Amino acid sequence: MDSQKKRWVAINVVGGIAVLGSYAHGLITHPQTREMLWGSMPDPLKSIYGVTMWLAAAGYLVFMQHVFFRIDTAAARVGQRFGFGIVNACCAAVVFASALWMPLTFAYLDQPSTALWVLIRADLLIVGIGAVGLIVALFNLSPRPIGWAGSIVIFALLPFALQTAFLDAFVWPAFFQ
Repeated sequence: MDSQKKRWVAINVVGGIAVLGSYAHGLITHPQTREMLWGSMPDPLKSIYGVTMWLAAAGYLVFMQHVFFRIDTAAARVGQRFGFGIVNACCAAVVFASALWMPLTFAYLDQPSTALWVLIRADLLIVGIGAVGLIVALFNLSPRPIGWAGSIVIFALLPFALQTAFLDAFVWPAFFQ
């Protein structure tokens, strides 16, 4: 396994544990305020979130499988300027910023402040930008895996980008305020 793929694995393992750990910790330690995470979001929209979150997670898992088994990260180029490190940077932005969302949000619920609100919004924007960056990077990746695999992973990431760059970054804050 080359150094870029090792970095990618480390980012996703450590980052994934951090995301899941932050969610578990937040929900376990804040049972009295966990429903407040939704703000004033109406139930029909919560139901949409219930579906899109699973589709987003599935899309990210398809992406992970694709990178691990089908991409030669040592030879990969994104456009003419970047190596696979740009994908690693986008993944790091996604997972590490995602791990901060719940602690920041519970801190805001405990003690609201403009500074925390700005941090939450910036955090969600970083995740969304990272997700869109992954799609752009994969679209411009060379060499491309032969067959349908190179295209299907981009489509698999679309729900992930929709969730993070639109629903989480713009819709959720409108109801959380």
